[in-house]
Amino acid sequence: MSRPTSPIPPGRPPSRRGALTPTLIVVALAVVGFIFFANVWTDVLWYQQLGYFEVFVTENLSRILIFLAGFALMFLAVFFAIRIAYHARPVYAPDSEMRDNLNRYQAQLEPVRRVVMVGLPILFGLFAGSAAASQWQKVLLFFNQEPFGKEDPLFKLDISFYVMTLPFLGFITGFLISVVVVAGIAGILTHYLYGSIRLLERGVFTSRAAQIHLAVTGATFLILLGVNFWLDRYAALQSDGGRWAGALYTDVNAVIPTKAILAVAAALVAILFIVAAIIGRWRLPVIGTAMLIITSILAGGVYPWVIQQFQVRPSEETYERDFIQRNIDMTRAAYGLDQIQVDRYDATNTATTGALAPDAQTTANIRLLDPNLISDAFSQLEQYRPYYQFPDALNVDRYEVDGKIQDTVIAVRELNPTNVATNQQGWLNQHVVYTHGYGVVAAKGNKFTVDGKPEFLQSGIPSTGVLGDDTTYEPRIYFGENSPEYSIVGAPEGAAPREQDRPSGKEGEGDNQYTFEGEGGPNVGSFFNKVLYSIKFQSSDLLLSDGVNPDSQILYDRNPRDRVEKVAPYLTVDGNAYPAVVDGRVKWIVDGYTTSQYYPYSQQEQLSAATADSQTSAGRSVALPNSSVNYIRNSVKATVDAYDGSVTLYAWDDQDPILKAWQKVFPTSLKPYSEMSGDVMSHVRYPEDLFKVQRELLGRYHVTEPGSFYQAKDVWSVPNDPTVDTDVKQPPFYMSLQMPDQDKPAFQLTSSFIPQIVNGTARNVLYGFLAADSDAGNEEGVKAESYGKLRLLQIPPEIQVPGPGQAQNKFNSDPTVSQALNLLRQGASEVLNGNLLTLPVGGGILYVQPVYLKSTGETSYPTMQRVLVAFGDKVGFAPTLDGALKQLFGGDSGAAAGDSDNTGQTPPTPGETPPPSAGAQADLKAALAAANAAIKAGQAALAAGDFAAYGEEQKKLAAALQKALEAEEKIPVTAPEATPSPSPTPSPTPSP
Repeated sequence: MSRPTSPIPPGRPPSRRGALTPTLIVVALAVVGFIFFANVWTDVLWYQQLGYFEVFVTENLSRILIFLAGFALMFLAVFFAIRIAYHARPVYAPDSEMRDNLNRYQAQLEPVRRVVMVGLPILFGLFAGSAAASQWQKVLLFFNQEPFGKEDPLFKLDISFYVMTLPFLGFITGFLISVVVVAGIAGILTHYLYGSIRLLERGVFTSRAAQIHLAVTGATFLILLGVNFWLDRYAALQSDGGRWAGALYTDVNAVIPTKAILAVAAALVAILFIVAAIIGRWRLPVIGTAMLIITSILAGGVYPWVIQQFQVRPSEETYERDFIQRNIDMTRAAYGLDQIQVDRYDATNTATTGALAPDAQTTANIRLLDPNLISDAFSQLEQYRPYYQFPDALNVDRYEVDGKIQDTVIAVRELNPTNVATNQQGWLNQHVVYTHGYGVVAAKGNKFTVDGKPEFLQSGIPSTGVLGDDTTYEPRIYFGENSPEYSIVGAPEGAAPREQDRPSGKEGEGDNQYTFEGEGGPNVGSFFNKVLYSIKFQSSDLLLSDGVNPDSQILYDRNPRDRVEKVAPYLTVDGNAYPAVVDGRVKWIVDGYTTSQYYPYSQQEQLSAATADSQTSAGRSVALPNSSVNYIRNSVKATVDAYDGSVTLYAWDDQDPILKAWQKVFPTSLKPYSEMSGDVMSHVRYPEDLFKVQRELLGRYHVTEPGSFYQAKDVWSVPNDPTVDTDVKQPPFYMSLQMPDQDKPAFQLTSSFIPQIVNGTARNVLYGFLAADSDAGNEEGVKAESYGKLRLLQIPPEIQVPGPGQAQNKFNSDPTVSQALNLLRQGASEVLNGNLLTLPVGGGILYVQPVYLKSTGETSYPTMQRVLVAFGDKVGFAPTLDGALKQLFGGDSGAAAGDSDNTGQTPPTPGETPPPSAGAQADLKAALAAANAAIKAGQAALAAGDFAAYGEEQKKLAAALQKALEAEEKIPVTAPEATPSPSPTPSPTPSP
């Protein structure tokens, strides 16, 4: 018997291609799996080191369990729908043409049928599980909910039902409907593929088994739809589709009743489907379904539209009055505006002599340093090495200096390893040598040196000043807003230091070296951990370098905001973290918010839009996410240690029900604020982003009478920042300020209001001034009762107090001011307008704006040269705030500003006017004349192409300007120097 011929030619080895492909697949899966494991395990190490492993376990275990539940529901529903339909397939199909087509499809599917019948449910299950897992916060809040102790005005249910229960029920209902729809479609397609459902010329043929399957699926869908209709009744209170949030007249009298009718109708039609499955007759469920659709269109759409158009709209104010009141009350409660103190402020526009005497403490603390402009000054004066840097925007805080509270502009000297010489930017330098910044730099907010530089309270290397030195606080900054992606630190005892620490501070000596001594990151000394982190950061150097030793730690996720977001994933974090020297450490203070979009009758606000201003548009502050909320609380204050990165979360608003629920979820992660030290307590402040959201709402919701609210006659806007060229909102400002009802100044966050901006225009007169008390006291674990108090000063419209835009316009159009500033600009220097501060003092509104001069060149920095002030229609302009105020208030403001000693003169006693200096005035006049001559000669030389002559004239101009500045400082301030500014042409825009 002959053997069959082998297809393999003689001498050729048999092919192993069949084994190669599975091997490659297994290897690829193993690599992907190990990379996934590396990322997960490094997260485990990070959370364990930081002490928040509870958060990692709870969040991920919740996600996994919810994923498995969602996966199981979808998998089982789709799997059994396909399986039931397959097993119910008919043995014979009477239509030969249809049978041939189906046989062809079945033949193609048969080799992979088992894989498809399991793989398809798995695929849908993965999608469903992932979608369900993303809703883990809703699930945890539902099972750990806390009552609000306040009921909604319609159904009289606790607010927690809307915030914590209804979102969960909506999620479950929506998910189950998706499961039923997907499983139903899978079952129908399977029935069709195997002949249980056939399209015939005379209609649709369905087998008995297919009828029962479809009936059960339809009934289940309708029951869930009925539940959804019923829940929609409550969701109407969360609606934001009308002019005002919440259930309005049409919703209460048409939409909500029809939703109840539709819910009952859906349940009845579901019963008809069950009956049809039993008796095999489909006429009733088909008619019921058609009636349900018609009813939903008529009752759910047409009827409410008719009510709205023909009953409500003609008399909208009358019908909606009670519902507008609900919206006002609930919105104010949801955003913390219900306890705001509103006072009438009959501001005067007349600057009288001695008017600031009652506000002497406020005047002495008026901040002159603009934290957004003096970063370059800090860099040039305090950077010391190119591998250090300061942020673009500094922070405003307060410290006790000589027994008095001093407003302070503060920053930390962070690392900038990218500014190391190019030939030194290797992996070792980037991640082992240059690891940290050094020291705090702080300057008085209300003073500056005679030549316009910041007057530092804390400076130098080594760090010295009133805030401490190297022996009293830890100056090294390993964790900050501009730290490297990761650093390798730590070494065995006795090992030579490898980290670049700081310059020695003595000429001729090399820089100091240092070894990190804290617990700031996971250990990366073992080979296994090296491999994991090499994969995480995609760096073979980390695995092979001798810079990694057995005691090495790896520091990463070093931004304070990022660290707080990781250990408290339920919080929205404020866009501005700020440093403070407390308890012998530099700590970043971060504000965290609990938010919701489900508070009934509360107006939705988009966080990114509400918190946008000139700071966020310039990139100086982090913008909040593009999400909508209608409830917000500053529930958590967090500190992040700048040395070791340790995070401490304090439950600041311990009465917030949402925070209480999260405390039940993560019982060990938050501390009560009673454990907060007095040092930390003295530096917490009212958060900026919460304040921005509140002021945005307050523009409309300062009106509490529904008729006026409906007519929108008194809508306010936050003024645009007059110091920038684009139309963006003015940021709020921190300052020490004594409001009219207070007996002493407090650290406040402030903002102002003008009439509503319509189509980019508005009457720029002041209508309101808002201040949030930011003083929490300095007693350990005790929060001052005044902290967080919102005070609103309402200025009667008929008084016509200039707004920030008008004040800036007065400064720009004043002849004396513009002449002096134009001369400065001609000297190849840039004039920078600082932040325009608004202060309710002297019985009116005082505007203060520092003016900085910045020369050309890479090493230039702004120095403060002048101060502009305005009160009513008067403008003052002098080298010092004290001098400018004296101009403004008839030679005697009644109070000394913080820079009163900058001229070297003793402030005169009240009522006394110092004698004028005729010589100095003549010198000033001559210097200005020389400057004008130099400008004209320089322009003529430039036109003639004589650049040498032009250069000489520029030197003469600079010298003349310097003489003018020196002469002006010698001239005593007298009342006649105050300049009444011509009133600008009024805007044609009518008052809203």
